[in-house]
Amino acid sequence: MVSLLAIFSVVVLPSLSAAEPLDYEIELQPLLEHDDGHFLWFHPRLSPLPGYGRDGQPAAILTIQKHLHRSDFYSGLSYMTTYDGGHVWSGTIRPEELGWVPDGDVIVSACDMTPGWHAPSGKVLAVGAEVRYSKEGEQLDDVPRAHQTAYSVYDPETRTWTKLRRVEMPVDKKFDYARSACAQWVTDSDGTVLLPFYFGETSEQPFKVTVARFRFDGDQLEFVEHGNEMKLDVVRGLVEPSIARWGKRFYLTLRNDEKGYVTRSDDGLHYEPMKAWTFDDGTDLGSYNTQQHWATHQDGLFLCYTRRGADNDHIFRHRAPLFIAAVDPESLQVRRATERILVPELGATLGNFGVTEVSPEETWVTVSEGLFGEEARSKAAAHGTTWLARIKWQTLNQLAPKP
Repeated sequence: MVSLLAIFSVVVLPSLSAAEPLDYEIELQPLLEHDDGHFLWFHPRLSPLPGYGRDGQPAAILTIQKHLHRSDFYSGLSYMTTYDGGHVWSGTIRPEELGWVPDGDVIVSACDMTPGWHAPSGKVLAVGAEVRYSKEGEQLDDVPRAHQTAYSVYDPETRTWTKLRRVEMPVDKKFDYARSACAQWVTDSDGTVLLPFYFGETSEQPFKVTVARFRFDGDQLEFVEHGNEMKLDVVRGLVEPSIARWGKRFYLTLRNDEKGYVTRSDDGLHYEPMKAWTFDDGTDLGSYNTQQHWATHQDGLFLCYTRRGADNDHIFRHRAPLFIAAVDPESLQVRRATERILVPELGATLGNFGVTEVSPEETWVTVSEGLFGEEARSKAAAHGTTWLARIKWQTLNQLAPKP
């Protein structure tokens, strides 16, 4: 175990409103730095490992992969671990079980993975997209159900991963393209797993979104049912949904090419008509064609997102800086006065990120800087850094996983 990089700084951003419901500090820490023109570390997301830390400190495992400088072309999965609250991390480890799988002249890979702690089994479940690539890195539609969902299970006792497996969806053409990718998911009170999907017969029509329930025995996922189907016939439709449970309700945020959307549910499966994300003054949030994710604390529900209108027109899809703000759970609006910057804009994109409650004291947000093309790299102050932003709650978070 080696310390990769020193902690960058403590950024205590002042509250923008005296009515802010919950106070916290933000601390930025660089985990990795790589920008050699051949690959960038990308899609860093993590899971806590409750009870496995040294001397009562939080432990966590972070999955990450190489972006190979072609659109959505990724290596197999690597991971890093920490057992002392994130101060010291292992180097990146590339297990054979999570690598590329050859299928003739085709490469089968997992990407867009989100690991999460499944308390009933004491395992980490990592879920993401299953993709077929040509040797040149082009995504293929060469066989039926070429675009599906993959998963692997990590055992913190043996520190081993299972081989990647496919999530088996019902035999129905509407699920011929079915991905749970870049998606926060939740373990329900009965131990089943709620996975949000975007799906369709092909990639040629706008995608729909639904939330599906799976049994998980610590080894395999088994489909049980799915909820109502949400659709929006605008450009590519709805993609990359993320779910959170807060209070007695479930909240779902959804990506669309033109706007982000939000809805809620009483049972986690059946959702109200969705609405576009706005600030509490009624103006558009400005988050579009990029994922959003949730942070939860018993005293507040928060959204993490990127948006336009932040002196960032030079950034691709306005994917930096990375913001956090409180959400009004009744109106489903972002409280503008609570908005803070989690990770600053340094000329790189910050669009593919993860948010995880790690301990009662801290929630962790992980993101890697995207630098694509020589022009972007030459103008940016970024260096291909993978950031850990610690949200340090001043009130203990009772929603954090427990050993």
